[in-house]
Amino acid sequence: MTDIDTTEPVRPETIKAVPVRHPGRWVSAVIVLVLAAMLVHMLFTNPNLDWSTFGKYFFDGGIVKGLVATLELTVIAMAIGIVGGVILALMRLSANPMLSSAAWLYIWFFRGTPVLVQLIFWFNIKALFGDISLGIPFGPMFITWDVNSLVTTFVAAILGLGLNEAAYMSEIVRAGILSVDEGQTEAAQALGMRRLKVMRRIVLPQAMRVIIPPTGNETISMLKTTSLASTVAFTELLKAGEDIFNANYRTIPLLIVVSVWYIIVTSVLSVGQYYLERYFGRGSSRELPPTPLQRLRRNLTTFHVTPPRVPERGTS
Repeated sequence: MTDIDTTEPVRPETIKAVPVRHPGRWVSAVIVLVLAAMLVHMLFTNPNLDWSTFGKYFFDGGIVKGLVATLELTVIAMAIGIVGGVILALMRLSANPMLSSAAWLYIWFFRGTPVLVQLIFWFNIKALFGDISLGIPFGPMFITWDVNSLVTTFVAAILGLGLNEAAYMSEIVRAGILSVDEGQTEAAQALGMRRLKVMRRIVLPQAMRVIIPPTGNETISMLKTTSLASTVAFTELLKAGEDIFNANYRTIPLLIVVSVWYIIVTSVLSVGQYYLERYFGRGSSRELPPTPLQRLRRNLTTFHVTPPRVPERGTS
């Protein structure tokens, strides 16, 4: 018989986890902090910025009215763009060659011409048509409108921005519809659902996850594109600022006022876009992304990741 080894097994030394050093992060952080300090110093010491004028006109009545007009123009133009984009996308995907060709021509034309040119065209539409009539084609007219009173600067801005946006939104909606598996449509049609109901109840709700992010970007872009309406004499936010600094020659402070208002509204729209994406993203991933407040709370309370404890041999 062999002797039984009664000696205790040798235990390995405990692993000491050493965090990985990132000197590049510290160097880049120092550079960013220095540049930020230089920017703050310039903002508070440069007399040409004229912060007193900024504070005087930030809540000026003309600026606030221009801001309201900008928001109205953004909402109406985006509503026209979204509704028109859905219609054009369905026409592009239609089996009818006339509908698909007409939608393709519309998109080709409005995406091929600058939006500024379209704004100027609608503002000068009175030079092309003196009156607009409603009646039987090539027959008697029942109602006639004067173009000068019908197409105001506000209407011209809405037509120019909304019709142009519809061409871009149609491609966004079409991409969202094509992202849904065709088996969903086939299964719904096998249950006896009509094509329009399938699109409304099955396809579009699933396509929203793809449609919402670029639509939010288009809305933010539309907010800033409304500044082009100042070229057709429509008083929006930028035009309101221009009217003031053309009178007092305080160009830089008034441009800062306009820019800050754009940044504020854009930030609000960005937050709304984030929560919409989070809402329609349910079901696409097992865990929803954290909200900005949750992310901030995590960054403030978590400083480093604790390495996992390695149990010693012989212990459970």
